[in-house]
Amino acid sequence: MGSVATPDKNGTPPIDSVSLAIIEQLQEDGRRPYAAIGKAVGLSEAAVRQRVQKLLDQGVMQIVAVTDPLTVGFRRQAMVGINVEGDLDPVADALTAMDEVEYVVVTAGSFDLLIEIVCEDDDHLLEVINKRIRTLPGVRSTESFVYLKLRKQTYTWGTR
Repeated sequence: MGSVATPDKNGTPPIDSVSLAIIEQLQEDGRRPYAAIGKAVGLSEAAVRQRVQKLLDQGVMQIVAVTDPLTVGFRRQAMVGINVEGDLDPVADALTAMDEVEYVVVTAGSFDLLIEIVCEDDDHLLEVINKRIRTLPGVRSTESFVYLKLRKQTYTWGTR
């Protein structure tokens, strides 16, 4: 049984093929019993439980309930490109702390940061962008891309 080894130069722990197989099983069904996963990957239930806990502790994966924002009262989603003057970190940290912001990434290209926002409606979206994001020190400009229809969202890319 392979164990998760020393992290690489980026601080990411290498993942062996058995752990990848466990992740694939959980991506298919996050509630799949450890005994069923063990049978599929050739480990005991206890060994699977231990591996899953290690993957969770290392931040390699999370097990969460994914909702459709529309069905739980959030009718407006948008991707926002942000240009920052000076250090990106304080702006990225402030955005990360906002409940409405689901995704923050530092980019190379037309924008310094890309974020995804999930809001109740257009008024809520306007308030977040105009009153809370554009007023952050260092924010030079924003460009909003309001979602009209979500065609694909998947979480199975982690092991291909």
